[in-house]
Amino acid sequence: MLLVLLWLCVAGLGAAQAEVLVLRQALAAPGAGVQPPDWSAAKTVVLPDDWAEHPTGALGERWYRLGFDGAQLRQLMPDQAPGGGALHALYVERACSVLQVRVNGHLVHDGGRFSEPVSRHCHHPQLVAVPDALLLPGQNSVELRVKGYDLPLVSSRQRVGGLSVVEFGSHAVLAGHHARRALFAVRLPEVMSGTLLLMGGLMFVMGWFNRAQSYLAYFGALMVGWAVLLARLWASDLPFSNRLAELGLAALMGFITWASVQFLLRYVNRRLGWVNVALPLQLLLMCGTLLIAGPQNLHWVSGLWFVLLAMQVLAAAIYYLARAQQHRSRQLWPMAGLLVVVGVAVLVQATTILAQLDSRIGYVAELVPPLAFIAMGLRLVQQFGRAFQSSEQSRAELEVRIREATAQIERNFSQLAELKVEQVTDRERKRIAADLHDDLGAKLLTIVHTSESDRIATLAREALEEMRLSVRGLTGKPVRLSDAFGDWRAEVMSRLTQSGIQGEWSAPHDDETPQTLSSRAYVQTTRILREAVSNIIKHSGASQCSVRCSIADGDFQLIIQDNGQGIPVELDGRLDKGHGMASMKGRAKQLQGQCLVESSPGYGTVIRLTLPLDRHLTSA
Repeated sequence: MLLVLLWLCVAGLGAAQAEVLVLRQALAAPGAGVQPPDWSAAKTVVLPDDWAEHPTGALGERWYRLGFDGAQLRQLMPDQAPGGGALHALYVERACSVLQVRVNGHLVHDGGRFSEPVSRHCHHPQLVAVPDALLLPGQNSVELRVKGYDLPLVSSRQRVGGLSVVEFGSHAVLAGHHARRALFAVRLPEVMSGTLLLMGGLMFVMGWFNRAQSYLAYFGALMVGWAVLLARLWASDLPFSNRLAELGLAALMGFITWASVQFLLRYVNRRLGWVNVALPLQLLLMCGTLLIAGPQNLHWVSGLWFVLLAMQVLAAAIYYLARAQQHRSRQLWPMAGLLVVVGVAVLVQATTILAQLDSRIGYVAELVPPLAFIAMGLRLVQQFGRAFQSSEQSRAELEVRIREATAQIERNFSQLAELKVEQVTDRERKRIAADLHDDLGAKLLTIVHTSESDRIATLAREALEEMRLSVRGLTGKPVRLSDAFGDWRAEVMSRLTQSGIQGEWSAPHDDETPQTLSSRAYVQTTRILREAVSNIIKHSGASQCSVRCSIADGDFQLIIQDNGQGIPVELDGRLDKGHGMASMKGRAKQLQGQCLVESSPGYGTVIRLTLPLDRHLTSA
């Protein structure tokens, strides 16, 4: 794109050269006022006149006088000859730093302030309109007053005073030529400066608030510094004297070096403590030496510093490339391209100034580094955006995992708490069971064997059996289902036989019942069975009783049936209120089972206990 624009600029210049008068010789004389000097003591100079080679001394001001003949204009441009009414113009590529123009003694252009702070138009091509009425048919004179600074007073030769060749011709032709040059020299640098400032500020903020990507802050500072450096090309009226402005520009190079070196180091994840301290101290030392050196030594002192700063940036670039290649970084070639492009552009720009090459080469070279910085900045922002998006996804995933882990910890804590309560409860149950067995059991057993009353002995025996059952429940040991069947059968058949009731027992064989029954289910089932048998013995008047145990459809079922007189009529509809029915149903409900009672007067009673196997039975 830049090459195409440069080609257009060259093509436009070629067309313009055929229609303009180029003035290359002039009389030069020192001056220090608004009035032209005594031209009798002037010397002839060939334009362009570089004040680095021909200093002005303490005055810092020089007058130039150029002449041309109206006949030359008529011969070169018949349509633009004096007296024809056409608008003419003078085009000055470079007048550093401020220009004033007189044509045939008439002031036609005043470029700015000639006293401090002096206007800075070194990089501004200037077009001066010349009315046809001011031109003479014969000899015409053009006087140019230039205010500038000799080489010792500036930090860069780019801003040394001087005057380029002067072109005279048609205003329409030279205006197009001026517009093309101003586009490259002023307008594009102004746009680039604003773009760098905005992007650099954004990147600096991004890097400041994301210290893990601190290289963004340093690259943003580099872009901001370069934006200020570019401002010297278009900012013409600054509220600073030349000395302050030159000191600021020189110090700016130290700041740019600081940002560049730190960016290259941070971009390969290198944080060197001594560099963090040395670079700011170097900037302060640079400012101090420039101040101490004085205005007459500004150029050579700043030149030494520029060489040192360039060597530091070069060393940091080499270090970056070596580290990036060592770690096979994907950013190696993009950054290498950026460094090469910027380095070549800076060298071309310096060569253009020192060798006084075509200024258009310098214009293009000025635009290459900011374009490269903008491209690299966009890439870094894109990388940061991707990294930020990935970080947000990782953070979201981490939050989900943290929530899951927290929930799991809470569940584990709850389980541990429950387990702890269970353990404490189990220990307490065992303690109570031991106390009952050792103390109360021993006393009941003593009553059974020593009591002279059969009733008291019987009650003590029943209490002893109930206590043993409670102790068994408190110990929490599971009971083999086949053993439970044996215990229940022995107790039920014994009680029925003692009461004169014919008993019948039915249960699965031992090899068909490998499961174990929880102690709680065993105790509650035993109590339900005892209550049912007690009701049969005390209230039913039955002569037969059958007890059937079975396992079917995932349930344990216990059926107790008698041939007695059934539930009395007065309790019809209120079975839960009599004969301990409420107690049996309550125990069954605690085991998540059910206890159904079927009875009618004269037809006996059927009690069906159903317990879910999955809650109270386990494999042996």
